[in-house]
Amino acid sequence: MAKQRDHNQEQIDAFAQACRNAGLRLTHQRLEIYRELAAATDHPSAEVLHQRLRRRIPTLSLDTVYRTLATFARHGLINRVETVESQSRFEAKGMRHHHLICSRCREIIDFQWPAIDATALPEEIAPWGRIDTRNVVVYGICRTCLE
Repeated sequence: MAKQRDHNQEQIDAFAQACRNAGLRLTHQRLEIYRELAAATDHPSAEVLHQRLRRRIPTLSLDTVYRTLATFARHGLINRVETVESQSRFEAKGMRHHHLICSRCREIIDFQWPAIDATALPEEIAPWGRIDTRNVVVYGICRTCLE
């Protein structure tokens, strides 16, 4: 448990430094939004984060959560998980990974795929410009939904 707490504090400290580097003020609300997102394992939407945070910060508006997440994503502090649904989902940056999404229940699972990460991209896209990230999103139906 202490090891997890140390890791969480290291992640928060790295986030605080990244905010300073990006010229962003580290307000109480921003810190709590990031802290909640970093603790989440379910890739929550802004609405879900807002519901969770309202217990601790009753005055927090949904608009503030949306704007904060957009700011964090724009500065590369968090990832917006691309899905086919209209509602964006978010995660704190962490180890390189890809996503498996259930088309029925919308559960998102992280997985690692080192072979894809190491594979060279096709040469015909080289003239396009600079590739910053690559992400595989796999859609299917999870075991729970199949049963």
